[in-house]
Amino acid sequence: MTGGGYPEDDPADGLFPESVAAGYDDPGGMNAPEVVTPAVDLLEELADGPVLEFAVGTGRIAAPLAARGVPVSGIELSRAMAARIADKPGGDTIAVTIGDMTTTRVSGTFSLVYLVYNTISNVTTQDGQVDVFRNAAAHLRPGGYFVVEVGVPELRRLPPGQDTVPFAVSPDTDKGGYVGFDQYDVATQQFSSNHVTVSRDGTGVFRRFPFRYVWPSELDLMARIAGMTLKHRWADWDRSEFTAESTKHVSVWQKTA
Repeated sequence: MTGGGYPEDDPADGLFPESVAAGYDDPGGMNAPEVVTPAVDLLEELADGPVLEFAVGTGRIAAPLAARGVPVSGIELSRAMAARIADKPGGDTIAVTIGDMTTTRVSGTFSLVYLVYNTISNVTTQDGQVDVFRNAAAHLRPGGYFVVEVGVPELRRLPPGQDTVPFAVSPDTDKGGYVGFDQYDVATQQFSSNHVTVSRDGTGVFRRFPFRYVWPSELDLMARIAGMTLKHRWADWDRSEFTAESTKHVSVWQKTA
C-alpha cells in the first residue's frame, strides 16, 4: 500500500499535487451537472460585479460561472490544480493567483467571495479558519457576500467508543475496489478523510486528507469577527431549508457597510 505519489508531484502543491489533480475532473460525483449547475446558478444570482473564489482548484465552479459572463478571479495553492482551469470553457478568462487563501491578497474589490465543497475544513486550525473569513472580508466591497459550502460534522453517527465513520464502499469499480472513511477526534475537532483504492492487479493506494470540522454557529462567530453577518443558511444550493437533519449547509454572510 503506497501514498500514491506521481514522480512529477511537487510538495509545494500540498494535498493536491499532480497525482490528485489528474483525476479531479473525472465525470460524475461532484462534477456531475446536477451538482455543478445549482451552485453556479446561485452564485451568478448573488454576484453583482467581479467575484473571487478561494481554493479555485481546477475551475469546477469558476469556469462555468465565467462562461456566463461573470468576471471571476481565483486563489489556489496548487499549481497542478490551477493548470487545468484554462482548458475549460470560460477558464481562459479567469485570473488565478497562486497562494494560500488565509493570507494571499489580489487586487481589486469584489461583490462576492466564495469557498465550496468543504474546503474551509482544509484549514486545520481555528485561527486559520478565522483568517479565511478576515481575508474574504478584506476582498469584499461593503455589502458584498461571502459564501461557504461545508458539511455538518457527522458526530451523531458515532456510537460510544468509536471514532470512524465509513462513507463509501465500492468493491468493484472500473479502477478496482474503493473504501472511504472519516476518522474524528472530538476533543480537538480534527478529523481525516481516508481513501483506500485497490486496483484490479492487487496494488493499493492510501490517501489521508487532514481537516478541521467546524459548526455553523462557530462559522457565524468567525464572520462577526471579520465584520460580516449571516444573511442566509440553506441545506443546499437549491435553497432548501436547513434543519437538524441536514448533512451540509450553504451559508451566506454579508460585509457590513
